Amino acid sequence: MTKPLFPDVVVNGQTIPSAAIAAEAQHHRGPSKKPGIAWRRAANALAIRALLLQEAARRALVADPQEVAPGQTETEDEALIRALLEDAVEVPVPSEEAIRAEWERDPTRFRAPPLWEAAHILIACDPRDAAQREATAARARALAKEAVANPKSFARLAKENSDCSSRGEGGFLGQLGPGDTVPEFEQALRALREEEITAEPVLSRFGWHVIRLDAAAEGAPLPYETVRPRIAEAMEKAAWTRAVRGFVGELAARAEVSGVELAA
Repeated sequence: MTKPLFPDVVVNGQTIPSAAIAAEAQHHRGPSKKPGIAWRRAANALAIRALLLQEAARRALVADPQEVAPGQTETEDEALIRALLEDAVEVPVPSEEAIRAEWERDPTRFRAPPLWEAAHILIACDPRDAAQREATAARARALAKEAVANPKSFARLAKENSDCSSRGEGGFLGQLGPGDTVPEFEQALRALREEEITAEPVLSRFGWHVIRLDAAAEGAPLPYETVRPRIAEAMEKAAWTRAVRGFVGELAARAEVSGVELAA
């Protein structure tokens, strides 16, 4: 008889069907040539879920599904697991001394958002249209090459070629902060040095951008009073995660589990 590729997963006598694990595996990353990794991660996730639901049943908890987003409500299983963790996991509020010590460890980690002054030349296209994308890419590369070779020509090139309303200002966009532009544009800004022009145009949903970074200002460190709530929240979340892992570890230590090595 051929040995099954993956053994049955059994948690305290409850068998988790292979079909359920296969469906769950679609939500777990793994190398395409090593499907067993995604399978094991899925089996682990479902085994932990089974442990939690079994413990919720043992405690006779009742599901009270809540809305987690507009038009989206918890399933009964999700509500039971939430109720269990609320019942079983207690996380102390971090003390003022602990919060301040975390801040003092490196106050420069907590800064105001950076600011950039930049200009661009936009060659508009629909990036989903391969033919249009390639045709405009050639034009954008030619403009980038000319701008890099002669930076003083940037404003003129923008006025003559850009498909953005900023062409009237020579492509100048003013001050920009995180989130003010599309992600591809912002990523390029973060990689540029002051007065540098992108040697290769940057593609976004608007088309190709030739970008010049005029100035960059790193955000100033923020005072303790400003960042204290953020630090406290992060410390509570980290403590909650550790506590949940410890709770799952305790359940796993008492459980009879086969077919998977549980990792919280």
